[in-house]
Amino acid sequence: MDWKTWVAVGLSVIGLILWQVFYASKLPPPLPPPIPPAVVAKDGEPVGSGEVPVPRDGGAQVPAPVPQTAVSMVPAKSEKLSAKDADYVFNNDTGGIEEVILLLHLADNRESVFLNRDKAMPIGALGTKPGESLGGFEMDADPQKKQVVFTKKDADGLVIRKKFSLPESEEPRDKFTVLLELEFENTGAVPLQRLGYFLGVGSAQPVHSADLPLYTRFDWYREGKMQSIDVNWFNPSSVPLLGIPLRDAQPLYTETADKIAWAAVSGQYFCTVVSTKTAVGTSVWANRFELKGVPSAHVYGIRGGLGLAGFELQAGQKKAEKFHIYAGPKELRNLSALGGGEDAILNFGWFSFVSVFLLWAMNSLYSLLGNYAAAIIVLTLCIKTVLWPIQNRATNSMRRMSLLSPKMTELREKYKDNPQKMNEELMKLYKDYGINPFSGCVPLLIQIPIFFGFYSMLGVAIELRNASFLWINDLSQPDTIGYLYGFPINLLPLVMAGTMIWQMALTPKTGDAVQQRIFYFMPVIFLVFCYNFASALALYWTTQNLFSIVQLYLTRNKPLPTLEKVSVTAKKMKRKG
Repeated sequence: MDWKTWVAVGLSVIGLILWQVFYASKLPPPLPPPIPPAVVAKDGEPVGSGEVPVPRDGGAQVPAPVPQTAVSMVPAKSEKLSAKDADYVFNNDTGGIEEVILLLHLADNRESVFLNRDKAMPIGALGTKPGESLGGFEMDADPQKKQVVFTKKDADGLVIRKKFSLPESEEPRDKFTVLLELEFENTGAVPLQRLGYFLGVGSAQPVHSADLPLYTRFDWYREGKMQSIDVNWFNPSSVPLLGIPLRDAQPLYTETADKIAWAAVSGQYFCTVVSTKTAVGTSVWANRFELKGVPSAHVYGIRGGLGLAGFELQAGQKKAEKFHIYAGPKELRNLSALGGGEDAILNFGWFSFVSVFLLWAMNSLYSLLGNYAAAIIVLTLCIKTVLWPIQNRATNSMRRMSLLSPKMTELREKYKDNPQKMNEELMKLYKDYGINPFSGCVPLLIQIPIFFGFYSMLGVAIELRNASFLWINDLSQPDTIGYLYGFPINLLPLVMAGTMIWQMALTPKTGDAVQQRIFYFMPVIFLVFCYNFASALALYWTTQNLFSIVQLYLTRNKPLPTLEKVSVTAKKMKRKG
């Protein structure tokens, strides 16, 4: 490797180290504990509500956010309904689900996970503007039937009824779900018209202190395609490096479209999805809010709503719509069972088919082994076993190519002043001896989709939360064993990088400069990908490295292959025939 390559590698390493230091400095501190369910609104203002930014003047016309809860004279009252895996807290004034407590999942403070901790936007609340929650609903709860009915009558005779029902079935499609039946009735003597409403989807925010901001998202779905933004969308943007401003900070996200099937807010492992069953969504909105009680860091949540079309009711006429609310973990099985494309919220990316297969395989092995770390290790061994023949062929080809090193050195020295001629002669040399100079890259190229499939899958795999292995307490989080000047020391990614260097030392040197440079960069690149990611990803790659090392030791003990030109080999085969 020449001095230019060493300089490039050195600068890359320094840059990556500085990035990790910067990243560590931006990690949020532990999140504040959730507000207990018993705490309700006081003095007409919900506890824990975040501020809603005011839109900037000028530019595109967007609806302005308004105060989160309309002033109402209805006394504050809460009611809790319990399902097998979750508790639902309802608020009478805004007529919606104030928060959802997931009983089987734990947050940072070892308490149950709370969804919609920002109570300013109840799930199922109605508003006529983005950010608005209409008040004045009376509540009639029936814990025995697991139903809550909200009723509100406007001055012009329009009666709004909202009925929330918990399903009694324990089928996957009914887990963590609530049925919302929304009815409008004109009890007056003259026709009534409404321009439309927004149905609150609720809010999402980081549950774990190490959750990445890019996972705090607002998603919506129409005609088989999902649109999505994260909390960083609201930041001002500029041209990279040059710093030329492109867009000011955005206080509100809005989109108008027909046939919107559902809208959702989600974190890294949990989501709330409001799906239309009989209604048709016409628009969506979202804004972000800064979490209170988190010192010296800007940690944001996101809230949103689904727009419903306007209508006109004659005297005595009714209009009814149904919605399906899912508030729970981002489990593929449960989301797929909803049947409306809600599983797209997992956002596996380009290699989604690989991620889905790996998730299925990991869960299948877990059902046999009872441990997710063991399932990942066995799955890795299965993958490597399937790829064993390809790896062997590549290794043998690289061993043959290493025998060409003296001839390649001669050509490089002979044509050092004519790079084009040198490359032509090298290609001719490879052709004469029947060697593919890129054969050593084939196993790596096959592994890349698998690696990114694991990367996408393990980033949202709820199954790994709180799953332990050796010194690792949670496979869904980095395996931090301590801090050095505020920088996290994550052991397993360092072990992974070490096994990659070990593997490189055993790999036959091909003499090809381009391929060698790629190999020198790989440990650094994979270390950056895995360092602050789920430790399960580093576990997978470390296991496959160790398996490859064993394979290389077995291969290197075989006799060296013979190096003959293709024409000579062909003549021998002809004589044998």
